[in-house]
Amino acid sequence: MKPIRLAPLLVLLSGLALAQTAVPATLTTGQFSAVYNFFSFAIAAMGASAIFFFMSRSEVGPKYRIAMLVSGLVVSIAGYHYLRIFNSWDAAYTLKDGAYVFSGQPFNDAYRYVDWLLTVPLLLLETVAVLALPAIQSRSLIWRLVIASALMIALGYPGEIGSLTARFWWGLASTVPFVYILWLLWGELGRAAARQKPEVQLYSRNMKLLLLFSWGVYPIAYALPLLGVSGGEALIGVQIGYTIADVLAKPIFGLLAYAIALTKTRQDLGLSEDDELVPNPTTVIPRQGLTPGAAD
Repeated sequence: MKPIRLAPLLVLLSGLALAQTAVPATLTTGQFSAVYNFFSFAIAAMGASAIFFFMSRSEVGPKYRIAMLVSGLVVSIAGYHYLRIFNSWDAAYTLKDGAYVFSGQPFNDAYRYVDWLLTVPLLLLETVAVLALPAIQSRSLIWRLVIASALMIALGYPGEIGSLTARFWWGLASTVPFVYILWLLWGELGRAAARQKPEVQLYSRNMKLLLLFSWGVYPIAYALPLLGVSGGEALIGVQIGYTIADVLAKPIFGLLAYAIALTKTRQDLGLSEDDELVPNPTTVIPRQGLTPGAAD
């Protein structure tokens, strides 16, 4: 494996020991419960969508099943990490005299960045896979998207655990691969999607807009301390903002990928929207110009 592919992982892992996020000494019951409930909601959303995505693989054509598998993996990984984040949050505070006070057990936010390092490249892989592009084109896109996404996350991490000055400069550095990813999605991937049928084009456009919107929440939450929001308000805003973005970018994004896979399966089989699509894991979609059974 080339060193450049290992660099983002090494940068991230080198700071994991510092990932015990400094938390305010006291939170109101409302502040603590808000984060607690959002984490709980995320766990439920990730778990339920994982079951759905894995079970729905048999409903789409063979060449789209990899996208559904990736969707299931993304939410499964995220669900596990949210469970760890939830437990760490619960351990970091204890209720005393009507308020939640710091227990002395650090809140470990490294789980979130490890999760992103795994799931964000998979999300981009899912975006490419569901369109079933030619192998040469998809391989090139996937490698560039994966490397850029890993750099984006690794560069943002030192700012998350550093001073406000570090947060600004590392956040700015992280923006560079972020813009490059958007350029790829709206450039090469956009041109590829334009060759699809209108319904798939609409879903593909919505996927990209959802990705832009959900990813846009991350830098807003990341920048809250830079905007003068401090103490409990900053911590709550960052954690809730990240959680909302994760739910949009993973379960909801996966549902759009499922809709594209289902639509393209119907198109490959020559079915209209009114025709019933009978799930059959052994079904082989005929190649263009052939009819089912022609190869027998």
